[in-house]
Amino acid sequence: MQHAANTAQAEAWNGYEGTHWAAHQDRWNAVNAGFDTPLLTAAAIRAGEHVLDVGCGAGATTRLAARATGPTGRALGLDLSGPMLERARELAALEGLDHASFVHGDAQVHPLPEGAFDVAISRFGVMFFADPAAAFAHIAYTLRPGGRVAFLSAADPAGNEWLTALTGLSDILPVGGFGSPGGPGMFSLADPATATAHLTGAGLTDVRAEHVEAYGTWGADAADAADFLLDSGPGRHLLAQVDPPTRTTARHRLTAALTRHHSPGTPLRLRSTAWLLTATRR
Repeated sequence: MQHAANTAQAEAWNGYEGTHWAAHQDRWNAVNAGFDTPLLTAAAIRAGEHVLDVGCGAGATTRLAARATGPTGRALGLDLSGPMLERARELAALEGLDHASFVHGDAQVHPLPEGAFDVAISRFGVMFFADPAAAFAHIAYTLRPGGRVAFLSAADPAGNEWLTALTGLSDILPVGGFGSPGGPGMFSLADPATATAHLTGAGLTDVRAEHVEAYGTWGADAADAADFLLDSGPGRHLLAQVDPPTRTTARHRLTAALTRHHSPGTPLRLRSTAWLLTATRR
């Protein structure tokens, strides 16, 4: 199956973004771990199964899958990011998960055997495909007949409190269309009809989209969370386009906005929303 590679994302995730995620994987897991239970419940991984983790990042969900399969199964994490995969391998080795392995590759084109996996999972790794139709078709190809998928993709932007705080700075930062459903990047599958159409188009059946939400820990307090948001991903990109005084103002205003979500003496937690996408291969 020959398709165009996801070159732009490969460049991003092997540059600053991938290095940042690898260095701060504990913090990103704290942001997203609230979605692990619904994802793994939907995946229903059994002992001895073979699991593909698409866009595995630093491997948190791959390691969870490996624990679910037990040593008679295996979990393979696939990702574009060399820095994150290096961290994933280190952590799997530290936890003694010899049946968890990691491959540097693009889910759109990376050669995987037909019917090799019982389950494909992803925690927010399926929204960044340059050619989503090709990617989902390729993933479906790797599943055995009766194999299943459980994917998480970012849902309605308005349901993500970190995003509403960040886009609240649109009068001083060039937010533009960031966060618009269907746009490139993390909200490309925010419309459930779009997401389920891709799965159906890949030849999968029993396609469903369930709206789920979870709270994640973004920092020790509002200032810490604001720094984290502005030093990674879209926040860093936005700050790079304005002058130093505006950057300082943005940090102060974002801290103030996040303070409304914070109770003294506790970590700062924000709500995020997602679509839990499930389907089965014929």
